[in-house]
Amino acid sequence: MTQELTTPPATAGRTPDTDTPAAGWWRDAVIYQVYVRSFADGDGDGIGDLPGIRARLPHLAALGADAVWLTPFYASPQADGGYDVADYRAVDPLFGDLQDADDLVREAHRLGLRVIVDIVPNHTSDQHAWFRAALAGGPERERYHFHPGKRSAVPAQGPAAPPNDWESVFGGPAWTRTEDGDWYLHLFAPEQPDLNWEHPDVRAEFESVLRFWLDLGVDGFRIDVAHGMVKAEGLPDIGAREQAKLIGAQELPFFDQDGVHEIHRSWRRLLDSYDGRRIAVAEAWAPSPERLALYVRPDELHQAFNFQFLNCPWDAAEMREVVDASLAATRSVGAPTTWVLSNHDVVRHPTRYGGGEQGLRRARAAALLMLALPGSAYIYQGEELGLPEVTDLPDEVRQDPSFFRAEGQDGFRDGCRVPIPWTADGPSYGFGGGGSWLPQPAEWAGLSVEAQTGDPRSTLELYRSALALRRALPGLGDGDMEWLETPADLLAFARPGFVCTVNTSASPAELAVPGRPLIATAPLEFTGGNVTIPAESAVWWAI
Repeated sequence: MTQELTTPPATAGRTPDTDTPAAGWWRDAVIYQVYVRSFADGDGDGIGDLPGIRARLPHLAALGADAVWLTPFYASPQADGGYDVADYRAVDPLFGDLQDADDLVREAHRLGLRVIVDIVPNHTSDQHAWFRAALAGGPERERYHFHPGKRSAVPAQGPAAPPNDWESVFGGPAWTRTEDGDWYLHLFAPEQPDLNWEHPDVRAEFESVLRFWLDLGVDGFRIDVAHGMVKAEGLPDIGAREQAKLIGAQELPFFDQDGVHEIHRSWRRLLDSYDGRRIAVAEAWAPSPERLALYVRPDELHQAFNFQFLNCPWDAAEMREVVDASLAATRSVGAPTTWVLSNHDVVRHPTRYGGGEQGLRRARAAALLMLALPGSAYIYQGEELGLPEVTDLPDEVRQDPSFFRAEGQDGFRDGCRVPIPWTADGPSYGFGGGGSWLPQPAEWAGLSVEAQTGDPRSTLELYRSALALRRALPGLGDGDMEWLETPADLLAFARPGFVCTVNTSASPAELAVPGRPLIATAPLEFTGGNVTIPAESAVWWAI
């Protein structure tokens, strides 16, 4: 018994204009993340682009997604994959032009897909006009964090040390010294200077940028580093090394400061002034679910990624604890929980879960778990194909800036950004006619969209079937759940007319049949009134 059980056919995404105003489409939406460089190449230069994405939108509609989130495609020197923006109102020629962006939004809407774009408010590129003027000594310097350094023990040597001990997330000091002796703050790469959000020009500029894209027709924004725009007064020392390892685990003076919430409330008012229920989702690392919930209070943002769930190990007790804490926190502010298993910054979850066949088994089961939980869910491109992390990229092809620096992130984000396969052959498995900017493993031919389509046991058809069921069953999406009694290493919970069971153990487990099986990640065996659920698998049941 496998995933083809009693599954309605996949349908196109919900049309943006047909859901009811009170529903809040984001509360149960399935949103597909596109890493623009690696999704589809329309012009054959080996790099993904907007025309390529537009041509592949029918895949997302048929998959059953409600919206697509695009990583930055703005004008950029590409020091950090486009998260170093030089012009927030221009499309980088690598990816097309403004007409291509407009065409993509219109085509997505025609197919019933909403479009969410990235906004990068914590920092600009060092090639942004403001920062170039700041380096030249202009008043724009006040829009960034420029400060004199600490005094040397030898006064004649002047301020020879950075203003404080903050470290870059990518490794090394978070400060770079300019030719005139001042230092500027960059919590990421030196090419990404942090903006000073206390300055009114910064706030006014970003309100204008948001309006620019809302007027073009986008349905919302994913806010990069939504927890980072405000720094603690006085920029105090932390007094600890390896600070990147502390993010999301403890309070830090450069992240999750209370002042960010006033900014997000002002953005919510702006979004609410537009028709069509436009939304914002926070990429926010917070030390606890309760702190994360502050970002989704009724007058703030609509969603916040649940990184506690993403980071949870393959363990039934820990998964249950994370689910309970997450739901309790968001319910306290009346918001949905936003579940996510992978993205462009972390190791793909089949590899995190052990790799190989075991990792894929666990990843497929985790997908059914995530899609059955109350709230919304994000799918990272290639997740629906079961793609593993590419762990053997040669050093000479890597482009992650943290790869070249010490003591920051692990520097291996390129492994989850390898262009995805569409066909079983061709120079880049259908990604484009000119190869791909990162090499693809040969075995990905068998994981391509073409190879998996129509195979009832494939991961792609599992996702298509699960998303179709999620759309068809009234008990899924937003709402409540109740845990059921199970043996150790099993998870089971009920929702209206529905039960989800997950066996996290390495051995089969037997339990009473909960209802009529709808979809399973592995074959089931029935004996009388009992069912044997295979190791590391999940099942959906109608009751």
